[in-house]
Amino acid sequence: MWDNPDNLVFTNEVGGHLTHVTVYKNFKRIVKSLGLEEARFHDLRHTYAVASLASGDDYKTVQENLGHQTAAFTLNVYGHVTEKMKEQSAQRMEGFIKGITNL
Repeated sequence: MWDNPDNLVFTNEVGGHLTHVTVYKNFKRIVKSLGLEEARFHDLRHTYAVASLASGDDYKTVQENLGHQTAAFTLNVYGHVTEKMKEQSAQRMEGFIKGITNL
């Protein structure tokens, strides 16, 4: 009976697509159990984007992964992550410059 021609990771009992109602109800049940009742499903997307950028992914990669039309849109929405990235960049440049001056 198993039928999963799209090679889905999350399926119903016979390998088919999950309905949006099933996903939403289970999401709400999980966030309630974690004490995050105000969390929205869309917040997962935002969390992914911020974590991706914070871990060093470039804006173009994140833009493509999220399906945004342009990297500029991604930068406008998630630009607040850049302060930490600027600090990390400055630290990397300081290390690079110290490495050159020690030659």
